Amino acid sequence: MKWRIGDVTVTKIVELEATGGSRFLLPMATPEAIEHMAWLKPHFADENGRLRMSIHAFVVEAGDRRIVVDTCLGNDKENRRIPTWNNLQGRFLQDLAEAGFERETIDTVLCTHLHVDHVGWNTMLVDGKWVPTFPRARYLMGRIEYEHWNETARPDMRFILDDSVRPVMEAGLVDLIEVDHSLCPEISLVQSFGHTPGHVSVRISSRGEEALITGDFLHHPCQIGHPEWSSTADHDPDMAHATRLDMYRALAGTPTLVLGTHFATPTAGHIEQDGDAYRLVV
Repeated sequence: MKWRIGDVTVTKIVELEATGGSRFLLPMATPEAIEHMAWLKPHFADENGRLRMSIHAFVVEAGDRRIVVDTCLGNDKENRRIPTWNNLQGRFLQDLAEAGFERETIDTVLCTHLHVDHVGWNTMLVDGKWVPTFPRARYLMGRIEYEHWNETARPDMRFILDDSVRPVMEAGLVDLIEVDHSLCPEISLVQSFGHTPGHVSVRISSRGEEALITGDFLHHPCQIGHPEWSSTADHDPDMAHATRLDMYRALAGTPTLVLGTHFATPTAGHIEQDGDAYRLVV
């Protein structure tokens, strides 16, 4: 899928899509609760109230810039907490190339945060060694985000840092950036803390048109209808809830296109007021 925001083009490259199996992430999103949000069907929930979700990257083209926002899970990775995410052998890089984006042509990789499904293709396994997947790119990671996870004792995060973050740092390709960083005149970051301590979203602004790549301040459109539904992966659920409310208030009724980092196809829409809550209109 592809969208145009002024002179900026955004292309979605899918790694995985799934229906159901997400209750571990959003336990309050029961089929009974989803039944009350008819607007989720058929795109974001099936007829039985099971959530549809996606893991994908966005390639943002602005002028001569080619920016990959979040790099999914990656192949050959081990020691992941979700068993089905171990030792993947997917065709993400082939799909990226077939969409016109050979990995050597990417000049920037931006990680909205450093969770497992956002950094995996930072690296690839070559002759038993993790090497940068995008050798000509600068990898942009939040300073707050990196410092937090670099000090963590969580074993799963240590594995993620070891195979998907440190190899690009050791290659000298990483820039640690602040949460208000501007990549170019059209692309800038927006602080959206809660899911992780340094989480950011991505604002696109060109020729009077606006878009926002969410990252994981929400995982699924059901959280637009229920901002209080925090993910089990949220570092600070109260802050994540407050961030969602602030974002929805700012976005509701505006022409800003919201591009969900885990939203199933059609992936993008506009937030509108829906009584005392909000909904996504596609």
